[in-house]
Amino acid sequence: MRIARNFIILFILFFSSCDSWLQDIGLKDIKRIDGPCTILLVDGTVIETPYSLEVTIRTEAITYRDENGKLWSLFREEYESYSCQ
Repeated sequence: MRIARNFIILFILFFSSCDSWLQDIGLKDIKRIDGPCTILLVDGTVIETPYSLEVTIRTEAITYRDENGKLWSLFREEYESYSCQ
């Protein structure tokens, strides 16, 4: 029982530390960036969110929640840049 528990803990630690490796080989396509964050749209509008962003690595689409908790997505053509603290 103790060996199985230790194996599970090691398994979790191994895969939680391999995010960049999993991204490199294409098995993980979402990068989460802790907030608060600011997004600059191509029209000059600034969006601020107190929450984290999720960025799709392949398409660079951003998913975020507004201050009311509503979920939004932006395609790469819709934003200039983003930054998070």
